[in-house]
Amino acid sequence: MERLLACWEEPIEGRADPEADFGALYHDPVTVNGVATPVADLVRRARALQKALEGRRTRIVHCVEAGRAIVVGFTLTGRHVGPFPSALGMVPATGVEITVRATDILTMVDGRVKDIWVISDDLAVLTQMNAVQLTV
Repeated sequence: MERLLACWEEPIEGRADPEADFGALYHDPVTVNGVATPVADLVRRARALQKALEGRRTRIVHCVEAGRAIVVGFTLTGRHVGPFPSALGMVPATGVEITVRATDILTMVDGRVKDIWVISDDLAVLTQMNAVQLTV
């Protein structure tokens, strides 16, 4: 898990070959929520998150291994300073600190991630950024 976290958290800019870094940990393509996703797209996602969240901190809440599967519950916290990719599209910077709660289910094949199911509380994140307002 430490290697996976480091791959996402270490700045993409300045790396000699970020695609090779991700390719050492993920199959190319890797399946994300049922969609074949090239490693280059993972690098783009990591870059977007790094630009969107300043002072980003990841806290592993649970990590359970069962055969080839690893289930990781985590929070990702940071100040929203750049465009944030969401289910509603890009959300412009708000300057507020947000916390993303997520669970990733990873399937490992030959020592690399072959399949990922990402479950995140997108509504809570959009509410924190004032991108949506809940009515009662």
